[in-house]
Amino acid sequence: MATIKNYSLFSKKPRVFYGYWIVVVAFVCVFINSGCGFYAFSLFVKPLQADFGWGRGGIMVALTILFLVMGAAAPPIGRVVDRYGAGKVMAGGAFIAGLGFVLLSLVHTLWHFYGGYVIVGVGMAAAGMVPATAVVSNWFKKRRGTAIGMMSSGIGAGGLALAPLIGGYLIPNFGWRVSYLVLAVLTWVLVMPLALLVIKTKPADMGLYPDGRQAPEAEAVPEASLSATGGLTLKMALATSGFWLIAATFLANGFSQVGILQTLVPHLEDIGFPAAMAAGVLGGIGLWSLIGKFGFGWLCDRIPAKYACAIGLGLQVVGTIILLSVRPASPLAIMWLYVVVMGLGVGGWLPTMSMLTSTNFGLAAYGAIFGAINFVQSAGAATGPLMAGYMYDIIGNYHLAFIIFLVLFVVAIPIILAMRYPKSP
Repeated sequence: MATIKNYSLFSKKPRVFYGYWIVVVAFVCVFINSGCGFYAFSLFVKPLQADFGWGRGGIMVALTILFLVMGAAAPPIGRVVDRYGAGKVMAGGAFIAGLGFVLLSLVHTLWHFYGGYVIVGVGMAAAGMVPATAVVSNWFKKRRGTAIGMMSSGIGAGGLALAPLIGGYLIPNFGWRVSYLVLAVLTWVLVMPLALLVIKTKPADMGLYPDGRQAPEAEAVPEASLSATGGLTLKMALATSGFWLIAATFLANGFSQVGILQTLVPHLEDIGFPAAMAAGVLGGIGLWSLIGKFGFGWLCDRIPAKYACAIGLGLQVVGTIILLSVRPASPLAIMWLYVVVMGLGVGGWLPTMSMLTSTNFGLAAYGAIFGAINFVQSAGAATGPLMAGYMYDIIGNYHLAFIIFLVLFVVAIPIILAMRYPKSP
């Protein structure tokens, strides 16, 4: 049984393929998610410690909660996106995340602080990477890696633009409470209207084809393929060794990468760097991760994604070694070398994780499978900074934590290289 679909309304090729508007809006969504969530968090550590006397380990519990909630919410949100589409899900997530930031501006107790990040985590899971990568993957096939790279460079752009703004201007001049309110406004104003007005989950929703290919006047399309291309279900993916090797790789990567980035600003301040420079280093990593995400997306269109992932891990190994050697008297060039190398390495995770998911398991259940892998990555991201924060409270520095992160980066490389493509059903 086949259904005839008429594409005559779209027979004239549009000047700009609509898929690129999808990429732009997805870029904005991950820009806000990363800049207001991940990159902003460490900038609030010392102000909160100064106002309330909370230990850094206790503050980092909130980041653990954020990532655990985002990870736990990712698989069900992926299923909702697969079934109902992404636009309303992303807009609703932005609304919830904004409410969480408003609550954070009002905190007086540590438990209130944790509760605010529970709400932010739910919202960011719905407005962030799972739906964003799903819609971009649907709109592109031949240039999927490049499109994912363009979209995911919003993560680095969020760090580049918002870390210096929040850490270098908002918090010093207006305080951390007003800064949280600004994050709420940015989330509401930039994400909600764009998600509702622009996001279309699949090109078929507009009578279009991936990559801007032109359809004939009429085409017979099997009924079963109207809503999804082929691929494995989540249950089938979980039965493959490839899924677990990918998951183990990103568990180690999330633990180490987020652990380093969330302790970087307080570490640099502890060893004698000014707060503005420490925030600038974090913003610089955001800039180079922006470049890295685009570059790794482009690379995934040319070599297998597992090799691109290994390259990204290798860059983070080198970056961590450089960080361990940095002292206040070190030449400034050493610090900026760290920024470039680590930033490029940090840029590799989302393009390679998305491409590993789509090329190994297909798009039929992409949201659910990517969400499951994202859950494992989030578990690592949740615990890495927590471990580093408590190590600081016990030892007084982050040196041992950085060595553990370095070892895990190294171990992850042979794990991802051992992955083999699962057989299609």
